[in-house]
Formats: sequence, structure tokens, C-alpha cells
Amino acid sequence: MRPDRLNALFAPLTTLTGVGPKIAPLAAKAAGGELVRDLAFHLPTSIVDRRYRPQIAEAELGRLCTLNVVVERHQPGMMGKPYRIHVSDETGFLTLLFFKPNARYLTERLPEGAHRVISGEISERRGERQMIHPSRILNPDDPDLAIPFEPVYRSVAGLSHRTLARICAGAAEKALGLPEWADPALVEREAWLDFGHALMRAHAPQDEDDVLATAPARRRLAYDELLARQIALHLSGAARRRTPGRPIAGTGRLTEALLKALPYQPTGAQARAFADIGADMAAATPMLRLLQGDVGAGKTLVAAWSMARAAEAGLQSALMAPTEILARQHYAGLAPLMAKAGLRLAVLTGKDKASAKREVIDGLASGQIHAVCGTHALFQQGVAFHELGLVVVDEQHRFGVADRRRLIDKGYAPHVLAMSATPIPRTLAMAVYGDLDVSRLDEKPPGRAPIKTLAMSLDRLDEVAEATARAIEKDDRVFWVCPLVEESDKLDVSAASARFEDLQAMFGDSVRLIHGRMSSKDKDAAMDDFRTGLAKILVATTVIEVGVDVPEASIMVIEHAERFGLAQLHQLRGRVGRGGKPGHCLLLYANPLSEMGARRIAKLRETEDGFAIAEEDFKLRGGGDLLGLRQSGLPAFKLADAALNSDLLAIAQRDARVLVDQDPTLTSPRGQAARLVLHLFDQADPEVFLGTG
Repeated sequence: MRPDRLNALFAPLTTLTGVGPKIAPLAAKAAGGELVRDLAFHLPTSIVDRRYRPQIAEAELGRLCTLNVVVERHQPGMMGKPYRIHVSDETGFLTLLFFKPNARYLTERLPEGAHRVISGEISERRGERQMIHPSRILNPDDPDLAIPFEPVYRSVAGLSHRTLARICAGAAEKALGLPEWADPALVEREAWLDFGHALMRAHAPQDEDDVLATAPARRRLAYDELLARQIALHLSGAARRRTPGRPIAGTGRLTEALLKALPYQPTGAQARAFADIGADMAAATPMLRLLQGDVGAGKTLVAAWSMARAAEAGLQSALMAPTEILARQHYAGLAPLMAKAGLRLAVLTGKDKASAKREVIDGLASGQIHAVCGTHALFQQGVAFHELGLVVVDEQHRFGVADRRRLIDKGYAPHVLAMSATPIPRTLAMAVYGDLDVSRLDEKPPGRAPIKTLAMSLDRLDEVAEATARAIEKDDRVFWVCPLVEESDKLDVSAASARFEDLQAMFGDSVRLIHGRMSSKDKDAAMDDFRTGLAKILVATTVIEVGVDVPEASIMVIEHAERFGLAQLHQLRGRVGRGGKPGHCLLLYANPLSEMGARRIAKLRETEDGFAIAEEDFKLRGGGDLLGLRQSGLPAFKLADAALNSDLLAIAQRDARVLVDQDPTLTSPRGQAARLVLHLFDQADPEVFLGTG
């Protein structure tokens, strides 16, 4: 239960003064949430310096200035001309210009003869000084004039920065008076304000430095969020260590048979992962390990080995994938291999026929099926296991906490192996996963061909089309990826659909289209045609970024590559070169190419090491970049930036460990305060699986 002391922060926005039914939805859209807390955490991104207050004749052209003026006369515009208002002070005259104005509003706001304070930039035309659309018009006694720096927020149409600043400050006030959860010695050493006053200060910047991540108030808030994360992770780890597991020593009979059936030797990284997982499964507490593998590094084999180890103890395994395509792909790749070790693998998805579902469900209940690949269908009611001992979650970040638990709860404290194809920088992994056990597959199995990465301007699209024609004549297959132009499915689909039509006009029926708004049936049909060779070109959005395995595909074309993050470009590139043929990745960019875009493309051409690319991407983006985090499948921080606050992260890790070790039930005064910060940052569930709730 959330403590009552936080009720005001978790109340609807309409409980704030001045926030009615019209403003509330706009504020919620700007802040990304409908609670007072969300608005309190919506910090300004910059400031407007309104200290420059010259007289009209002395004002520098093009510089923001604030002027005390008298309104002389109105001159309404005729025949499309701007509405003019002439104002003056002791030194001269100025004309205010308004295009498409509300004349009634201007008459009321700037009545003739009135004294007003206006802000804006002055320009000069034909010797006449003018100001187009003043950014602020105030009465001389307005209290806002005493504020020299005006905070600027990410806003939305229909909500002014001034209104947003006022209600954000009102939201921050609700955090005043909370007890201290940070280490008092740290607060004293850093000369930090308490949480509530730090939040107030962040909304009332006194200079340009106050909106930087290095500002003391911002560092205090970042530390609090990192501390909440680390406390939750330590509580989760402590709870896991208290849970008795089912040790699996393993005989080696099935795992050895599995490896002998391979046409190649596992990599050293895979061998180390086998050892890590084997030791975890033999321990008295349930395994909770994250397997990070670069594109094509062989995570699926590690999953198969783990399932064979569970079968050696008479336990079943379940591999849960986020999409039917991936579930069936895992099944197609694993079933023949596991059969050679005498293991029966099944597949279960929501699209299966009733008779096929029933056969699998009966086999799982009786124990005749050793392992199953599936989607959400695995944790539905009616699916029961004879003895579930291992849960493998592929692309684990795509499942909700409740979904993962529903599958885990079908066994008695089963071992859990989570897999991610997205290399995560060490600093970010520490921030998100804490002390979670991690195995990294940083070597590629034999047979993976090198990928040649080229970059060229979109102006050369005709040459790319000609090269595509030559490729499909050789029976190569081509991925053609169109970008997410904006955060809009419609625009995304539009870009892919338009390119599909262009290529279809050139190559006829050998082109297919796949995007996120298509039905599962249509997506599966397009993918099957591409996989079987009925289609040679697959136009797609980033829906094919992770997990799609078509060994015959050797060419990846990415339009507007400058709009993608480095890690995402690397994931897309990894879809080709998987079948022995040399792969080619063409990065098409629009001119002029920005410095950031050029750095990303240069790094991608320099290396195929996904972990090195992830570190560079992290440096370029910063840990607080929301799109970057979403592309990584990781939760975004509200106030912290793992890249800029790495020193605070180390402190938060240490402080959280000490607090949880000394007060594992959080019942001391500081422990009770820590419960508040857990709730504030949505970390209050100590059993959050992998810390990604």
C-alpha cells in the first residue's frame, strides 16, 4: 500500500490550483502522466533570461529585451496586412506587429494610454524599430516581473510555458516536508537540499547552470531516483536468496549428446555461459541470470543446453518469445537439435488449431514433452506443467512483470534465464539490473560471414535499386528498412508502404511488405514468402530489428540511417550474413549529414562488435535519452541520467546495499523514508523480475 504521505503527489492533476478539465489533459500530455507527481518531475529544459531591460532607443537589435512602454495607438491591419500597435518610452517609438491577431484580445490586453511591460526581440525596417509578436505582455505590477529567469519546458500546443511553469511549481510544493531517506553524511558532504526543496529549486532556476545535470539540485534528484532503483534491486536479490530452489546438479548425459550433435564447436563465450548456468542451476537458490548476446552470438544454443540440463533432472523447460514468428523460429531451429539428444520439443501459440493445442497441453501435463517454445499462450489458464524447472525468456523486456510471473508461477521456484539481443553498456546495466548475474556472448560462432558496411547519400537511390536487381538475379535476398520518421505508426507505415509500391513497380511480385500495424496473419505470410524465396525483397519497418532469422538474406538497405541509434543500426545489420554468404549493409543518409549522424555511421563501419557499439551509442545519446532507452528495451529514468550521473550511481549502489543489509524489512525511521522514495519512483515492488518493471 502506498503511504498516505504521498497521496497529494499521486492525486489527479485537477487537484492543483488552476488546473481544470481543459488544462489537465494538456499538462498530462506534456508531463507524460496524469498525476501531480508526473508534473513535479517534469523539469525545465532551458531558461529565458529576461534581465536585459534597456530603453527603446538603446536596445540591441536581435537580442531579447524587456521594455517599459506606454501604448500610443492601435492600427488594425487591412487587406492581409499585420495589426500594428505603436508604443513609446522616453527615448523613442516602437511598433508591435501581430499577424492574424485577435483584435478584441489586443484591445483589452494593450489599451491605448496604458503602461505595459513587453518582452521580445527588436528588429529594424526602413529606419523604424519593430517587435513581432512579443513573447510576454505584463502589467507593471505583475509579480512575474521579479523573476529574471523564466523556465522553459517541453510543452504542447495550447499550453503556454508560463502556465506550465506555474502548475509545475505548484506540483513540486506537494513534495515538501518528506522525511530524509538519503545518508545524512552524504547530504552534508554534498551540501544538498532535501528532496522537496531540491525539486522546488529545479523548477525555479536562477541561472543557466541550474538546468544542467551538474546543478546541485538536479544531482540530488538524480541520486534519489538511482537510490530507489538500487534499493529495489537489493530487496529483490535478498528475497530471491531467501527462496529455496531446486538444485540441478546434472549428469551431463543430455548436454553432451546435444553438443555432439552440433556441426561445429561452441565458442569460448558459449562454454563460459554453460559453466555459469550449470553452477547457478546447481545452487540452493533459483537461478536468475541475464544472457546478453550480440547479434548472431548463439544465445539459442545456450538456451538449448540449459533446457537439456533441466531435463537431466527430470524437469521441463519453457522458452517464451514475444511474437509468434520468434516462437516458431526458435522451435524450427531447436527441435531437430534437441531430438538428436532424445528430447521432445513442442510449440504453443495463440494461433494454433485447437487439436494441436490440446496435444501440446496434454503432453506438458503428462511430462511427455520435455520443453516448449511459445508466446503468451504459455501462461494462459489451462496450461499446466508436469514439473516446470526452467523458464527462458527471450527479449525479456518485451513482457510485462505480471506476464513473466504468471509463467514462473506454473512451476515451483523454477530457474530463470533471460536473454537479450541488445548489448547493454556496463554503466547502464549496473543502473538497471544492479548486481544481477550476467553472461555475455561476445564471440561469433563459426560460419558467420563478415558484413561489409557502406554509406551513401539517398541521392544515389537509383544505384541502390540497380544493385538490388543484380543481387536478386543471383538469388540473394534483400531487407529494405524504412525509418520511423516520427513517433507515429501512421508515418512509419506510410514511408514503408510508399517504398514498397516503388519497388513493386520495379520488381513485381518478388517484393513483400511487413510493418507493425499489419495483422499477425499478414505478417507471417509476408515473412514466410521471404523465408522460402517466393519473395526476394522484404520492405519493412524496424519490426524486423530483433530475432528474425533468414540465412539466405545477404543485403540490408537502411533508408535515413542518420535517424537511427547506433545500437538499432547494429541490430538491423545483424539480420544479414547469417547463412555463410558475405553480407552487405547499405546505410543511406540524407544530406546534409549532421556531425552526430556522421559519427554513428563511421562507428558502424569501423566495427561489428555490438558491445563496443553499445558503449559508443551510450556516450552519444546519454543514458537519459528516452528513444535510446526504448530502443534498448530498457526503462527510462525520470530524473537521472546513468551516463552523466555514474558517480552517483556507485554511491547509490553502496548506500542501498548498506541500508538493506542493516534494515532488510525497511522498518527503521530511515527505512520507512526509503519506502516513500520507492513509491515515488515506481520501484515499490521488491519482487520485480530482473528489475525491469
